[in-house]
Amino acid sequence: MTMALGFLGLGQMGAAIAERLQAAGHTLHVFDPSPAAIAPFVARGAVAETSATAVADAAPLVFACLPNGRVSEAVARDVAAGGAVKTYVEMSTIGSPALEKVRQIAAAKGIALADCPISGGPKGARAGTLTMLCAAPPEVRAIIRPYLEQVGRTIFEIGDRPGQAQLMKLVNNLVNAANMATAFEALVLGAKGGLDPDQMVAVLNVSTGQNSATLTKVPKSVLPGSFDYGSSLTTMLKDVDLGLAEATALEVPMLVHQQVGTLWRLAEQLGFGPQDFTALIKVMESWAGVEVRSRAAAPD
Repeated sequence: MTMALGFLGLGQMGAAIAERLQAAGHTLHVFDPSPAAIAPFVARGAVAETSATAVADAAPLVFACLPNGRVSEAVARDVAAGGAVKTYVEMSTIGSPALEKVRQIAAAKGIALADCPISGGPKGARAGTLTMLCAAPPEVRAIIRPYLEQVGRTIFEIGDRPGQAQLMKLVNNLVNAANMATAFEALVLGAKGGLDPDQMVAVLNVSTGQNSATLTKVPKSVLPGSFDYGSSLTTMLKDVDLGLAEATALEVPMLVHQQVGTLWRLAEQLGFGPQDFTALIKVMESWAGVEVRSRAAAPD
C-alpha cells in the first residue's frame, strides 16, 4: 500500500531514509531549509512544501530526522499546527528529555508520537539494512511498522513508552564510541611498534578483540585513509554527551565513558568536528607520530 507521507530533514541520514520510502512508491511531501537537499526528491516526484506545517497539512503520517533536540522541539511545534497529521515519527537521536517535550507538544494536538531512532548510517539506510528502534503504544507501532520495514532490516519494538528507544540508541552509541576509541588507541600502539595494520585488523577480527570498529570502520575508512564512513565526529560527540546526561539523570556512574567523552570532546576542540568520526584516530596518530594505514599497494 502506498500513500502520501511527510518527511522533514533531508540531511545525510534523513535523505537516505526518504529515498527508501520514495523508492517504495510513496508520494513524499518534503521540507528542509536547504533547497539543494529538496531538489533531487522533487525531480523524482516528491512535493516540496514551504514549511513543516505545510507538510503536516498534506500528510497524515510525518517522519522527521533532525540534528538535535532544539531543532526537533521547534519542528514539532510547527507540525502540531498542521491539519492532516495524525502520527508523527521522530527518528532523530535527541535523548529522552527532548523526546518527552516533543511528545507533549504532539499530544496537546491529539497527534500520536513514535520514538524511532535508527542505527546503521546513511550507507545502511540506502542499502535497507538499518536497525530500527521503536517505542510507542502498540496501536501506533502497528501503523508505522510497514513503513519501517521498507527502510530497515531489523526492527526492535523497545516498549510502549516514547523515550525508551532513545535510551536504547544512546546505550548503543556509547558502546560504539568506546569501541572506536579503544580500538584506535590500541592499533596506534601496534603500528608504533612496527606491526602491520592490515594484519592487526585480521588478527583482531578472528580473536577476542573483535568489535564494530575493527570489523567495519577501520577496514573501510581508516586503513585506506578515506575517512568517509558517513557520520561526523560532532554527531558522535553529541550522542555521547546525551548518553552521559541520561546516566546523570538515572544516577548511574560512568567512569569509563566519561573518559571516552573527554577524548571525543578533545578531538572536536582540535578541529576534527566536521570530519568523519573515524578521523578520531588522527588524534592518537599525531601523539604517537605514526599512521595506521594499509601497506597494500593500491591497484593500478
